[in-house]
Amino acid sequence: MNVLIRNALLIDGTGASGTNSDILFAPQSEGGLIRDIAPANSIPITADCTVLNVASQVVGPGFIDIQSHSILPLMRDGRSLSKVTQGITTEIMGEAWTPAPFGGKISFPLQNTIFPLAVPEWEKRMFSWNRFSDWLTAYVDDGVSVNVGSYLGGGTLRNYVMGMSGNAPNSRETREMEHLAAKCIEEGAFGVAYALIYPPDCYSTTDELVSVCRSVASAGGHYITHVRSESDRLVEAIEEAIYIAREADSALEIYHLKATGRRNWPKISRVVEMIESARNSGVDVSANIYPYEASGTGLKAIFPQWASEGGEFYNNLRRADIRRRIREELLLEAESGRLPVRAEEIMPIGLFSPQLFHFNGRTLDEIATSLKLDWVDAAIELLAEEQQPISSVYFSISPESMRMLAKIPWISFATDAGGFDPKWAAELGPYHPRAYGSFSKVLGRFVRDERLITLEDAIRKMTSLPAKRLGLRRRGILSVGNAADIVVFNPDKIIDNATYSHPHQLSDGIVHVFVNGDQVVNEGQHTGALPGQVVTKGC
Repeated sequence: MNVLIRNALLIDGTGASGTNSDILFAPQSEGGLIRDIAPANSIPITADCTVLNVASQVVGPGFIDIQSHSILPLMRDGRSLSKVTQGITTEIMGEAWTPAPFGGKISFPLQNTIFPLAVPEWEKRMFSWNRFSDWLTAYVDDGVSVNVGSYLGGGTLRNYVMGMSGNAPNSRETREMEHLAAKCIEEGAFGVAYALIYPPDCYSTTDELVSVCRSVASAGGHYITHVRSESDRLVEAIEEAIYIAREADSALEIYHLKATGRRNWPKISRVVEMIESARNSGVDVSANIYPYEASGTGLKAIFPQWASEGGEFYNNLRRADIRRRIREELLLEAESGRLPVRAEEIMPIGLFSPQLFHFNGRTLDEIATSLKLDWVDAAIELLAEEQQPISSVYFSISPESMRMLAKIPWISFATDAGGFDPKWAAELGPYHPRAYGSFSKVLGRFVRDERLITLEDAIRKMTSLPAKRLGLRRRGILSVGNAADIVVFNPDKIIDNATYSHPHQLSDGIVHVFVNGDQVVNEGQHTGALPGQVVTKGC
């Protein structure tokens, strides 16, 4: 049965002013496309349509999360509750790691993942995912509420060909990576996604990245990156990213653009100038941000990269000489001011061992005091016990620069997080609130409360801007013939509720969500529908 939404303030995603309109669309079983858009109360009500009168509410395109980490959460729960209750209808994954293709020198599909989540029935399936598209298709076969797509994880690509080697690739290895990357683009990847602070991505040379990205661009994809440094060498890292895009003749998207560490905050203006200059010279560069003052990554990220070579990081922590060398380097980094965060600004939230679980949500210096250790030894002990990177929150971003970036036309919004249900996610301990509140925070605080940006521009940054970067032709704009990914929200009530101390709280204000024409959220409650599809370039 068709759905007719009447009397909406329709904001189409292009940035144009909202209009009082009706919108008629079909369910997934009948194509899931928008059939008509017309002035309010002008589309006739027929017997074959369900009518929703949403006077004073906003209707927009479903939001697109270009940096999602829902790979494992979707294996546990296909509803992606924390995402759809922000109005997100499409999740794009792939930063650094993807569970496919599996093979080559990858012996275990979950190798080097940052977020351990028990998915035993899926682990068995992963060993058969030889094609990039296999795992995305598996989501849809099992049922997901959101549309799913992905980049090829750059770390997965390197691991497949070279394992965890820290060496530069030889000519044969480079050709293998080029060929495999192009093949994955043909199988649906939007491009290749590197996170150049994590192993094995961090071992990639600039020339290697140019070669891979050139092959990706020739196959129709582009380069997206967590740049090599977001702190002391931020300017150099952005220079490298732009150089790679220019040399590879590739478009470039920069993940979560920011400057971390108080002494680096002034650099963000210089970085914006660099990107503007590159854009003016013909390089297709854009970026995304999440609207929080704290970043999130592994505790392992502050450790020297050499300690992970060969995939031996946790074994190395058992060696007294290696521990001593790590300790000396970290203390030197801190004492010289080169470490962008202090122990009191680091909050581990991914501790799972029974004897450590109670430390979740406490700062590293507090944990060190409880363990009667200094902060370096405490960090080493936590990682040695956990044997995993330990998700952590780093309070290191300037609120002022984050709001400045939010107003820049070529910057979109993203979550940099997975999709969770508070009922089961709470057992995993604290998590970054961005998983629950990124898009709602923009609409509730930046738009309504602070008047930082207009409602129309905020929605553009959540819809048509990422859709254009991804090459999604039928999503991101409300237009006849486009996919019926639609969100309805109350602009006076939309708000994020998740905080650093109480992160597992869903947002308020999202009233209805439709994915491919089927209703996923009704009056703020998940319907149980799982109409998500795989999205690729052109969809």
